[in-house]
Amino acid sequence: MLAVNPRPVVFAGIAAFTVTFLVLLPFWSWLGSHGHRVWLWTALAGALLGLLSLPLVRKHADEGRLG
Repeated sequence: MLAVNPRPVVFAGIAAFTVTFLVLLPFWSWLGSHGHRVWLWTALAGALLGLLSLPLVRKHADEGRLG
């Protein structure tokens, strides 16, 4: 089994979703008028789910389940 450190991948994903959310935030009204506001909420959900996954990644790493 390949030993992988998932923390950099999780942090990169959180950063990407957060930057996407912040870039889309000024376009709130445009996104709403064109029916694309779900993009904003998807970016926010991705960042929050990434943050929620950090304790799980730590738990699995401490138990030696990551390889």
